[in-house]
Amino acid sequence: MSIIVPDEVLTATRMTEAEMRQEIAIMLFQKEKLTLAQASRFAGIHRVAFQHLLASRHISVHYGIDDFEQDIKNLREMGRL
Repeated sequence: MSIIVPDEVLTATRMTEAEMRQEIAIMLFQKEKLTLAQASRFAGIHRVAFQHLLASRHISVHYGIDDFEQDIKNLREMGRL
């Protein structure tokens, strides 16, 4: 599914497309609709950068089983496990 955000909305919010994606990702993460991994992918930034973004806003990271399993999968794919 694609979502089209009109330029007038970006102009009104004084945000870039990337900033809008990050804001949506943060909101969905806070509402526990997306995991940390999913939210960082949606935001288009590395998970660590997304964690720093959350920390800068004093938003706690809830690291759940899904995140742990994704980390294990990523480490295996990288040959580090």
